[in-house]
Amino acid sequence: MTSSATSKQLEIRVGPAADALDRFEAAWNRAAEGRPARPLEILSFADLPLLLKNLSPARWELLARLRKEGPLSIYQLAKRLGRDYKNVHTDVARLAELGLVAKGADAKMSVSWDVVRGQF
Repeated sequence: MTSSATSKQLEIRVGPAADALDRFEAAWNRAAEGRPARPLEILSFADLPLLLKNLSPARWELLARLRKEGPLSIYQLAKRLGRDYKNVHTDVARLAELGLVAKGADAKMSVSWDVVRGQF
């Protein structure tokens, strides 16, 4: 999907916690100076092994399926992926903790982002 001014974007980064503190400090200084805040959604991981543990190929496939097909129940998602319900449930729970998927009022899961970019 192409990026637009109205699309909801997430940037995934690998780097030390100090990077997040630097971003916080910059935002704090902007606010203290009365400058407008720049919305920036970032998911940071300390290192590449941690990123790969949380965003495995199976989880990326799950995200891609939800992005392509729209909201699905965990049962529907497991059937379409040809995977065990329990494993899909575990993956969806972790992706929800990370803010990559959201559960709707109808209990269907959907992708929370229009665009996901990586910075490594």
